[in-house]
Amino acid sequence: MMRRGLLSALVLAGSALLVPQILAADGSIAGTYSVQGRNVEGQIYDGVATVAQDGSFVNFEWRIGTQVINGAGSIDGRVVTVDWGSEFPVVYVVMANGSLHGTWADGLALDRLTPQ
Repeated sequence: MMRRGLLSALVLAGSALLVPQILAADGSIAGTYSVQGRNVEGQIYDGVATVAQDGSFVNFEWRIGTQVINGAGSIDGRVVTVDWGSEFPVVYVVMANGSLHGTWADGLALDRLTPQ
């Protein structure tokens, strides 16, 4: 299982190198995002995420239906890693259009954040 998560993270990080990427002028990903994803069971979900950033540290709040999930982590270049209390973190890549494409559950689930 760990290999799949590592492979997913490497593929995401590698794709970030192949496409020119643009962060906000100040390098920040802070803001409000629309969330779309697919969980491990294959169910589709949507919601809203709020991201706060202080340097390389980030705080996330995801609102999915009535559930509120909080996480904290770091941004290193275009890779964002967020501990949210699960065994495996959410790992996002910052895309050229400012959206965040990520995986969680060791690469078995997907999450996409689009700036609002």
